[in-house]
Amino acid sequence: MVYHFMFGPGWKEGCPSCSYLADGFDGAVVHLSHRDVSFAAISRATLPEIECFKKRMGWRFPWVSSFANEFNHDYHVSFSEKDKANGTVYYNYEMTEFPSEEGPGTSVFYKNDAGEIFHTYSAYARGLDMMVGTYNWLDLAPKGRDEDGLAFTMAWVRHHDKYVESQMVDVKALYVEPAKAKG
Repeated sequence: MVYHFMFGPGWKEGCPSCSYLADGFDGAVVHLSHRDVSFAAISRATLPEIECFKKRMGWRFPWVSSFANEFNHDYHVSFSEKDKANGTVYYNYEMTEFPSEEGPGTSVFYKNDAGEIFHTYSAYARGLDMMVGTYNWLDLAPKGRDEDGLAFTMAWVRHHDKYVESQMVDVKALYVEPAKAKG
């Protein structure tokens, strides 16, 4: 399995929304590997760019570069200037306007005993929601994802090291210490 992480060559940092998903990758990778499934993120950024950002974010999951090949273009998550000049690109199984040269997605492959590799699945855009553990929690909360009225659905998302502490809920203030046992 690969996650097509939006991080192009020369970008200062990876996409905040992709980073939001990636915050859950490390916990999943160990479990996937015990079910005969390998996982890696892939981006067109160079490997030194990826390694620098990965270190900043504190991630350990495998992350490779497709800088020197057409892999992300082949799976319709990277778009050339020529593609974008037409006004629409092929993304999420349709021709659509897209605001970036990179798009998010996941692709799944199967390698049989003969060593042949088959592309078995891809998902893009909101098809990736099932991979966002935090969304599952928010969907249970009274206000849900609370994204109505935003410029775009994930406009509230930040890199985890860029949230403002003063805007966070004080979890300790919510904790009620259990009554001391009477002896």
